Amino acid sequence: SILFQVWVVGSSSYGTISTGLWLLCNKTCIQLSVKSGDETSLKVVQAFMILSIIFSVVALVLFIIQLFTLEKGKRFYMTGAVMLVCWMCIMIAVSIYTARFTGKTQYVTNPHHGYCFILAWICFCFSFIIGILYLVLRKK
Repeated sequence: SILFQVWVVGSSSYGTISTGLWLLCNKTCIQLSVKSGDETSLKVVQAFMILSIIFSVVALVLFIIQLFTLEKGKRFYMTGAVMLVCWMCIMIAVSIYTARFTGKTQYVTNPHHGYCFILAWICFCFSFIIGILYLVLRKK
């Protein structure tokens, strides 16, 4: 879908173009093509972003399970640990994307970051804060 393909936005002779992790979109979307040297980096970014989503869902399920099974005064160590793994996956993915793909978008003039890229960095910050809070949080 076009909605989630806004990591980098720019203009071209065809209008506004947005690129994401999988697609290059204008009025229609096509598979994102990158230089052969950047293909591995893009696959690593894709994999770590998918892993971060999986770990955040696992952390949510663990939190709900621990909320009803832990005794009072116990800490959410497992939930915090999984959330910090999620944080690490986001950090790796977004750092690689920033280093390898910022300002190097093909077919685009005047490239700037899209909202998905910015949201990924915000999720990076919040997942770290949440992971630390789970480690110190006591059930009252």
